[in-house]
Amino acid sequence: MSLDESDNAFQTLTPEIRAIMGVFALYWKLDDSIEKMNDDPKLTKMECRMIIWLERPSRMGLLAQMMLAVPSTVTATADSLEAQGYVQRSRDPQDRRAWLLELTESGWKRRHEMEHLASEMFRDSSGLNDEETLIFSELAGKVYDNVLRTGVPEGLKTCN
Repeated sequence: MSLDESDNAFQTLTPEIRAIMGVFALYWKLDDSIEKMNDDPKLTKMECRMIIWLERPSRMGLLAQMMLAVPSTVTATADSLEAQGYVQRSRDPQDRRAWLLELTESGWKRRHEMEHLASEMFRDSSGLNDEETLIFSELAGKVYDNVLRTGVPEGLKTCN
């Protein structure tokens, strides 16, 4: 099948199926490209995700919910990043029994590098211009919020 035939077949699909297929294709392309932003030192995908999510100090349970991960995975990831000097734990001033996880200076430096490379990868992979990227990000945010509200597996909903 040629590219033109494939494109014509794609256009006959319902909008919902085209959206699903487009998201899958983008995910596969980005997943394949992630190694480019992860070179020295090598971080796992979960470690990369945690660094990106830590825009501000966060409790581990909330971080698990945002990352759509189980608490034990978040704890192991935090332990690894702490050992590498990218994150640190501190007491939550609102609740001295709880711990917050936050980026160190090295963590912030790595996060900025990752953000820049992720932006380049997204633009190269998606083919979207600035306006389309903004629209896509708004729609993706709406989907993300809906999944958190309605579609997260039960085991992840208890990560308070």
